[in-house]
Amino acid sequence: MSLAVLSIALGFVLLVLGAESLVRGANGLALLARVSPTVIGLTIVAAGTSMPELVVSVDAAIEGSPGLSLGNVVGSNIFNLAAIVGCVAIIRPLRIQGNTVRLEWPIMMLSSFLLHLLGRDGTIDRLEGAFFFAGIVAFMGYAVWVARSAATKLEREEFRDLAAASQRRGRSNAWLFNIAAVLLGGLLLSGGATVLVGGAVTLARTLGVSPTVIGLTVVAAGTSLPELATSVAAALKGQDDIAVANVIGSNIFNVLGIVGTTALILPLPVPDEIITRDDWWMLGISFLLFPLMRSGMRISRLEGTVLVVCFVGYLFVLLRDL
Repeated sequence: MSLAVLSIALGFVLLVLGAESLVRGANGLALLARVSPTVIGLTIVAAGTSMPELVVSVDAAIEGSPGLSLGNVVGSNIFNLAAIVGCVAIIRPLRIQGNTVRLEWPIMMLSSFLLHLLGRDGTIDRLEGAFFFAGIVAFMGYAVWVARSAATKLEREEFRDLAAASQRRGRSNAWLFNIAAVLLGGLLLSGGATVLVGGAVTLARTLGVSPTVIGLTVVAAGTSLPELATSVAAALKGQDDIAVANVIGSNIFNVLGIVGTTALILPLPVPDEIITRDDWWMLGISFLLFPLMRSGMRISRLEGTVLVVCFVGYLFVLLRDL
């Protein structure tokens, strides 16, 4: 058992390091390719913080643990909304932008509902996976369009200054460095996922619980560390819109991108307990977020506490059902 716990801990470390290296390298490549920093934030960073969930879910499905794969996605979404947004709001009340309420939240809610609806027959097949994947491509395209149309004059000037600075440092060296960072990130993510999934499956067998429960709890919390770090850092800097949008964007990517990609590779069985229990918690907390955001266009410390209490309640129900 101690070896399994050590494997999980090592896997978490490798995933965090891999995601950081991948995001930094991708940011550098996008800058060298003269892509706006706003576009980078809404696409590469959003996808990069969800990369641990993607690699773990695909690896778990291939290794024959679909419950761990889907449990990781649903558990991460619950953790993101209830634990991360709740804890960050307790640290510092969060202001909410209109776009988050009008556009991003409805897409998150719709994608979560579709996951539940399409999974009721017990399988997310390749056709449904393709539908989800097309959805994330459309969402990323929309994010790029919004970023380009909403970029301020100051952001465009900052981009030109950064691009000029990168050229002065040596363009060829910068390309090589950032490509190496992306490759290193990919290797660390792959290795971390393999080690973590192996440890999680071993721990589930040792404790006599299903891999789905391990995916919903330990793995989900661990693979959400990049979102937690990003949201806390953004809130402390006063970038409340990034702190909330990062979580909502990650939840959209988890459902459309991760489930879609995994189901395209291998049809994904849906455990009964996810349909009858965990999906409803995900949908309920997602729905609860709307009135909390709409009340004064902010999430107060009291409302953050409500979200954290919801997460504790979910853990209680989950552990009670073991």
